[in-house]
Formats: sequence, C-alpha cells, structure tokens
Amino acid sequence: MAGSANLNVMMKVARKAGRGLLKDFGEVENLQVSAKGPGDFVSRADKQAEETIREELMEARPTYGFLGEEGAEIEGKDPTRRWIVDPLDGTTNFLHGLPHWAVSIALEHKGQIVAGVIYDPVKDEMFYAEKGFGAFVNEARLRVSGRHRMAEAIFATGLPFSGRPDLPETLQDLARLLPACAGVRRFGAASLDLAYVAAGRYDGFWERGLNAWDIAAGIVILKEAGGLIEAMNPEGDVLNDGALICANEPIFDTFAKVIRKGS
Repeated sequence: MAGSANLNVMMKVARKAGRGLLKDFGEVENLQVSAKGPGDFVSRADKQAEETIREELMEARPTYGFLGEEGAEIEGKDPTRRWIVDPLDGTTNFLHGLPHWAVSIALEHKGQIVAGVIYDPVKDEMFYAEKGFGAFVNEARLRVSGRHRMAEAIFATGLPFSGRPDLPETLQDLARLLPACAGVRRFGAASLDLAYVAAGRYDGFWERGLNAWDIAAGIVILKEAGGLIEAMNPEGDVLNDGALICANEPIFDTFAKVIRKGS
C-alpha cells in the first residue's frame, strides 16, 4: 500500500527506533545474569527510543504536538495535530528477554486518530492504517476474524500487577468469560493485542488501566480492519477513558455484555 506522506514518515521512524531497540534487546539476555540486572539499562533504552522518535517526527512535522510515555507533552503550533507515541510497549517483556514488544506511533487530528503504526521489530511485522484506507500488516490486508460463536473465540487481556486496584474486576471478568470461550491470553503489550484482533489472531480484547499511548495506533488499525471498539463505559471515550472492549462485529455485543456485567 502506498500511504500518505505522514504514514510514510511514521513507518520510517518506527523502523529506526525498532532497530535501536533490537540491538539493545540483544544485550538484555547477558544482563539477566548480572547482579545489577537489566532494569536501568532497559529504562535508558526506552527513553532513548522516545528521544529518537520525537526528534525525527518533530523534524519532519515541526508544528505538530507530541505526547509520549516518557517525557512531558509538547504543545505544537498546530493545535489540531498531535503525535501519540509509545516507544516501547511491552517493557516488562523486553526487560525479561521475552520477544514480544512494539513501537507504537499514532497521529491525532482534531481529536480523532487518523493514522497508526505498530511495529514489532523481533518479528519484523509492521501493522499500519489510515482512516478510510484500510489496515495492513507489511503488504497484506488486515481483517478481523469471522468467528460468530463465543465458544470458538480466543480473547486477550492484561492482568493487573504491583497492587493495581482493578485486580478484583479482572478476576470477575475471567470467571464469567472463561467458561464461555475457547481461551484467554495475556501477552503483555496492549498495542500488539489490538493489532492481533485486527489481524484475526484474537477475536477480542479488553483491558482497564490503559494510557492513550498504549492504544492510540491500535484504535485506527482495528477500526480499519473491520473491528468494533468501545470504552468500558458505553458513553465514554475510548482514547481517554483507559478501559476498552473490542472484538469482531458478530461477537462484540455478547462479549461486551459478559465484560460489562462487572463494571
């Protein structure tokens, strides 16, 4: 697919940041056995990736705003356009040498996500979409799964850690959902969870406690692949509420009812 100038910039920058992170990831295994551990190293890698992305995007589009995970938000001269970036989604996976993490870059225009890129450097999979032009992984068109029955569906979620307050709700979700479906996965990178629903690898995904940079790119990719996505609160805003439900269209209503019973 030949994308817009903005999308081409996003893909180029994601690949550049991904190459740097991939080199750092090669060092993590060696650091696992050290007394200090890889924590500080990975934190530096995360911040360096965001710095690379910010510099490249701001050079290409100097008037756009920038919201990233690591630094303070930059207000752009053009108040209608903003980059939303997670330089390393799946930091805990990266820290432990697990090869499942991604670079996520989204472009917001007048409050709507209009383009998104999620790049998995380990697998060299580039998920991308622009509003109104479909979703792709590398050169292949993305479509959500065609499954109609909950009993055949696999879902993804995140599991609360380090004392996060949504643990009871998530356990209740699992108690209701597991008897009704073919399985639940927790892979540890929300951006890739959304991309995998778009690709039909998962049939749906839900999670609480998310940030805008975790999900911004995934929102447009999922929608352009034919998926449905809503905030956990049906009246809420997907990007800013931090709690969402998504699935293919045939399963969405049933899936959402199961999850929302505990909300």
